[in-house]
Amino acid sequence: MYNRRKFIQVSAAGASLVALSKSAVAKTLTFTPASTLPIVISTWDFGIAANKEAWKVLEKGGRALDAVEAGVRVPEADMNNHTVGRAGYPDRDGHVTLDACIMDEFGNCGSVAAIEDIAHPISVARLVMEKTPHVMLVGDGATQFAVEQGFKREKLLTPESEKAWKEWLKTAKYSPVINIENKQHAPGNQYNHDTIGMLAIDAKGNISGACTTSGMAFKLHGRVGDSPIIGAGLYVDNEVGGATSTGVGEEVIRNVGSFLVVELMRHGLSPEDACKEAVNRIIKKKPETAKNIQVGFLAINKKGEYGAYAIQEGFSFAVCNADNQDLLIKGKSVY
Repeated sequence: MYNRRKFIQVSAAGASLVALSKSAVAKTLTFTPASTLPIVISTWDFGIAANKEAWKVLEKGGRALDAVEAGVRVPEADMNNHTVGRAGYPDRDGHVTLDACIMDEFGNCGSVAAIEDIAHPISVARLVMEKTPHVMLVGDGATQFAVEQGFKREKLLTPESEKAWKEWLKTAKYSPVINIENKQHAPGNQYNHDTIGMLAIDAKGNISGACTTSGMAFKLHGRVGDSPIIGAGLYVDNEVGGATSTGVGEEVIRNVGSFLVVELMRHGLSPEDACKEAVNRIIKKKPETAKNIQVGFLAINKKGEYGAYAIQEGFSFAVCNADNQDLLIKGKSVY
């Protein structure tokens, strides 16, 4: 039946295509892998190692959900990564607090926020999804649940992170500072990435996603960004595709960014164009703020076509499929 909803979808798709030039359409289509499925994509250069771990699951015909969990556990365990997992920089009071969420092909999702003393928040998030009636657990409650499920409680503040924190305290002002992790570098470049978001489609065509971070360095104690929030840092609709984000989480939350990207793809936009539109909405609402922050979106549709867009240059994403396991692509940006 050609109902009203179908008409809206077709009209929106047609309008978006008219707005694109032939060259822009061709450029977008070059993002379609030669061997589409299975495929896994993730944010930033450390996504390469994460993708390779996820690929071990996908190449054997495994489920996308298992792949994304296994994949993002790699940067969570990386002692040289100070923006994700156990080696993350602490908040302003010296606490290492971690955030993560996960979502499967059935729309099931789980999340933890401001969890402490647990090295792999993504695996706790999955158990929240599978073993509780809830979507999100936070703070002490999340840590308590993790311990009850058999996770080891351990000190996450490493000597290197503690040294960086104490150095920051010498001149610290107790107010939010964007990209404070590496303030000597331009906002949005490769030194400032803070999250790994991963999306995978398995051989059966099912989509799952995961997102995990230690958040903004030296943040206010209790601050939670977009990474553990379904619809903001991550969203999956198995009929359409999935999206994830990186950067200043507050702006992603205000725009329900990942959900927006998926809905734009539902109405016919390519992954890249959907990400671009989401970025432009952030800029439109706060043009002056946007000039000094980074937000990037990464998306994949049901066909396995993928794309990304960011406010600032410097955003990159990794792609892994049967043809190439270590592809790193420079994302497009407004500035």
